Amino acid sequence: MPHFCRTILLAAGLLLASHARAVTTSVKPPAPKSEADALPALQVDLRQTTVSGLSSGGYMAAQFAVAYSATVSGAGIVAGGPYYCASQPGRFPFIAYLNNALTTCMNPGDAQVPPPDAAGLLRAANDFARDKLIDDTANLQRQRIYLFSGTRDQTVTRPVVEQVARFYQLAGTPAAQIRFADTVAAGHAILTDSLQDAPCDSTQPPFINNCGFVQAREILQHLYPDLQPTSGTLKGKLIAFNQRGFIKSSYSSMGNTGYAYVPAACNSESCRVHVVFHGCLQTTQAIGDKFYTRTGYNQVADANKIVVLYPQVEPSPIYPYNPKGCWDFWGYTSINPYVPEFYRKSGTQMEAVKNMLDRLAARRGAH
Repeated sequence: MPHFCRTILLAAGLLLASHARAVTTSVKPPAPKSEADALPALQVDLRQTTVSGLSSGGYMAAQFAVAYSATVSGAGIVAGGPYYCASQPGRFPFIAYLNNALTTCMNPGDAQVPPPDAAGLLRAANDFARDKLIDDTANLQRQRIYLFSGTRDQTVTRPVVEQVARFYQLAGTPAAQIRFADTVAAGHAILTDSLQDAPCDSTQPPFINNCGFVQAREILQHLYPDLQPTSGTLKGKLIAFNQRGFIKSSYSSMGNTGYAYVPAACNSESCRVHVVFHGCLQTTQAIGDKFYTRTGYNQVADANKIVVLYPQVEPSPIYPYNPKGCWDFWGYTSINPYVPEFYRKSGTQMEAVKNMLDRLAARRGAH
């Protein structure tokens, strides 16, 4: 095997979190009641769609919010970087997307490379919008953005997250709509107030840490300023649904089953949708149901008529090569890695999630 290929395979295997030191235990998640389970049509209001995610999920939230900016009204990005980050730096005759994802887009100081260039990335986004590959970047001015960087996070560091704020500032998003939380001594994780979770400053599976507050609540409070108090007792339903019908490519690295929390009110009233993207090593194969039951989103959503959609990637050990179950922000789902499509509306994972949103927005009772 050529040295370059060996390097790529090794690098991909190291992507995210505690790298070679990370050890996970396979936990079988709940399965759908039947193979026919389907995501329901609920007539949700797509104009109020928001997204959030951790790490590779934060990157996915960032790129989905930009590519589908006509749909997405806000994004919460925890330990993630700006749209199209892995394209930098470019080197003729190809762009080393994976190498950039592992250096520029994670811990550039440790890798001795500059952080992402928000201005260059916005220019690229504007070009893609002119070519109709993504929605008009003028839509970014209306979005509300929550950003988080833990002071103990050495996986995706603060200079990377800073460039998301810079990207939106340059795009014309008002400062009052951008919140950057960067004072919590947290490791690389999504945060809760549960004693059963890992210490705040740790970076270890399942990357759910107890820092004394529910980060999902903070994210949703910024994205939806009219938020009501969290529900103490869940009255809605957590469903498992078949993802396959939403996925067009056989190289998606997405699982057969996705999950959604549907508040009881959403079966008869108008609701909005929040999409949550898990991080690497947070798939159901790795941590069971922890991500979609213990991160706090459902309790907030239950009292606020928000459907929470948890699309799922699964580890793929051969092709596409995605052994840690990361969302694609460097091009592993593209047949041609030198001309990837992960950042476009037509990217296989992006399109699949948009198809799920369109299903939720369909008229109740539609088949």
